[in-house]
Amino acid sequence: MHSLCRNCLAFIKNEPRCSKCNSPSILRHTELKSLSIAHLDCDAFYASVEKRDNPDLIDKPIIIGGGNRGVVSTACYIARIKGVKSAMPMFQALRKCPEAIVIRPRMELYANISKSIRQMMFELTPAVEPLSLDEAFLDLTGTEKLHGNPPVVQLSLLVKKISQELGITGSVGLSHNKFLAKIASDLDKPKGFSIIGKKETEEFLSNKPVSLIWGVGNTLKSKLEEDGIRTFSELKIRNKEDLMKRYGQMGLRLWHLSRGQDSRKISANNQVKSISNETTFSEDTSDRLLLDGHIWRLSEKVSDRAKATEKLGSIVSIKLKRKDHSQVTRRLSLRDPTQMCSMIYKSAKTLLDNLDDRGPFRLIGVNLSKITKALPDHYYNDLVDIQGKNNIEVEKATDKIRGRFGKKAILRGRTLR
Repeated sequence: MHSLCRNCLAFIKNEPRCSKCNSPSILRHTELKSLSIAHLDCDAFYASVEKRDNPDLIDKPIIIGGGNRGVVSTACYIARIKGVKSAMPMFQALRKCPEAIVIRPRMELYANISKSIRQMMFELTPAVEPLSLDEAFLDLTGTEKLHGNPPVVQLSLLVKKISQELGITGSVGLSHNKFLAKIASDLDKPKGFSIIGKKETEEFLSNKPVSLIWGVGNTLKSKLEEDGIRTFSELKIRNKEDLMKRYGQMGLRLWHLSRGQDSRKISANNQVKSISNETTFSEDTSDRLLLDGHIWRLSEKVSDRAKATEKLGSIVSIKLKRKDHSQVTRRLSLRDPTQMCSMIYKSAKTLLDNLDDRGPFRLIGVNLSKITKALPDHYYNDLVDIQGKNNIEVEKATDKIRGRFGKKAILRGRTLR
């Protein structure tokens, strides 16, 4: 059994506290020195930035998101304890946590911090695959000779550096593939470091719900439950051909993941064809104001991913799914490619406003496609808005003023709705 002190980063004997610095923060695992696939996820990223910049908020519940008609982008852990979740309508979040302080997101600031974090990652390995502004996969295979330490030490150094230099905490999942690394990073938040080794994979997964699998949303989860599949162990006993016949290509993926098998590679050069985000409602809705709020949040998510991966898109699309799972899609070609939330939102809102179908809908999604690489001098700096360059310049100037003087220095009209 190998043990690493997360405080002084010394390998020690299997003791309750570090024999060198007396810290109780010890990582123990038989495969501690051999695993190299990691997922790093910043802890309540937007909320952590706001608390870092305003110490008066440290012990208070805060929600990052839109106005009363908007939705929650993220919430600090104090608010989460009260039941506040991402994508929750703001009125519902404030009902659960009425004392929460609601803060409008400062996307330009978050994006700049994300860029700094990503640069730290690239100093460890070229194989960094961002998922959004606040999370990424890293493959540190073969980097031990270069850095003089196994990946577990490099990752521990990384989260310490992020904390010391940027004031942001993060949680790490370390395993032998992407699927398990992502699961591991969620096991011990915040400031966690969790490990899932090869030898323990199937035992670890056996009693876990299949909803842990990315892509198993409410619809597929219900279908699996109807077929008597709720846990990985119940999924694992199913025949591969039967799963494929019942669930198509997803069935093959389910078969492999039930065994903890994931052959996907981590690469910073993966070709991205589109960037999308969607949400499924707990109840079908025709409420255009609620749908508009979700459009804004989804546009933020898509913009985050585009900025994190330094991508631009020229086509904005929306998708709405009805109760019978039939769906409506609409798309709009932009005059110039963008990665800015405001432009993505305006385009998606236009598509929603022009939609004759009133629903009700069970799902809504926003998609950015026809993806191109953002040049360094274009990063976060789209040259032309749909309604002209001035809109972009105003938005950038507004973000800078609010970033310097606070969120109330300038309020957008939509904030006051």
